This record gives sequence, structure tokens and C-alpha cells, in this order.
Amino acid sequence: MTSNTYGYVRVSTKEQHEDRQMIALQQFPVPPRNIYMDKLSGKDFNRPQYKRLLHKLKNGDLLVIKSIDRLGRNYDEIIEQWRILTKEKGVDIVVLDMPLLDTRVQGRDLTGTFIADLVLQILSYVAQTERENIRQRQAEGIRAAKLRGIVFGRPRKPVPPEFGPLKLRWQRGEISSRQAARTLGIAQDTFLRWSRGE
Repeated sequence: MTSNTYGYVRVSTKEQHEDRQMIALQQFPVPPRNIYMDKLSGKDFNRPQYKRLLHKLKNGDLLVIKSIDRLGRNYDEIIEQWRILTKEKGVDIVVLDMPLLDTRVQGRDLTGTFIADLVLQILSYVAQTERENIRQRQAEGIRAAKLRGIVFGRPRKPVPPEFGPLKLRWQRGEISSRQAARTLGIAQDTFLRWSRGE
């Protein structure tokens, strides 16, 4: 394989096992000197080795990664990096775990870039739909739980017996809601909420 073939490996600091990715890249083969590795989480792209690699890559180079999630934590980020690499930099990409994500020319009339872009858009759509489905299931679960009488959040403070007389004094204008709340050892908002029967 020529020297314009590069590899990128990312592992989080929690799971220090880069061996699987390194072996896969070397078997491709990617020259060991052209493999860049970050031992950081994918929460952002402030990754020094990825930045160095991005600066080094030029039109016609080939980037090999073990799996698509090495590029980012979600499909929005992955698609953005994919666009920068393939459209702005003119780099080909091979994703070893997903042979359809190979932008090298795969046929005389149809380029790998078109197929890979299409696959990536489909994966992005599926991931986004799944995120929305999860949110919808959570909202439905919360509604169903509330209908069953399950209360979320902190348990409500019990209304003390002294509240009634203090409320009467407040309604008659003898004391302020702030004074009543202070006497009960509660927030003024809580006193007013209790007074409204909430």
C-alpha cells in the first residue's frame, strides 16, 4: 500500500484497548507510521492526533478506519467530518466494519463516493428516527406512569397543622405571606402554593 494511505484509531480513556483497531488497520495494510491515535472520548473534535491527521490529509489520500463511530459520537458529527474529508479535502475513506462505506471507485459508471454518501445518509436517518422514537417512548412512559398515580420529582412536603391558622391570619391581612412562610420554615412560594390548594 502506498504512503498516502492513513489510519485513524480512537479509544476512550476508559477502554484502553486499541489493539483490535490497530491490527485491522495494519492488515489492510496501513503503514504503522501513518496511523494516528487519540485516547480520548469522542465528545468533541478537540483531539490532537485527529487534527494533525486532518491537516496532513490531501486530495487523493486514503483514510482507513475500523468503524464509522471513530469519527464522532453521533451521526450529525460523523456526517460533518465525512463531508470535510470527502468533499473539502478530496480524501477517500474505507470503513472496515462496513464495506459499503468505501468511497473508492467501485464501478465504471457509479462511484463509491455516491454509494457511501447514500449509505451514510440512510444510517443517519435511522439513527435520528431511533432517537426520536426513544424520546417518544419515554414521554409515553411518563404519561402512563402519571395516570397510574406515580409521582415524579421530590416528594411533596407535608402541610403542617399550623398552616391553617397562619393562612387565616394572612387572609385577614394580619401577617404577610413572607412572615407566615418564615414561621413555618418554608419558602414563600410554597406557602402561596399551599394557600391556592396546589
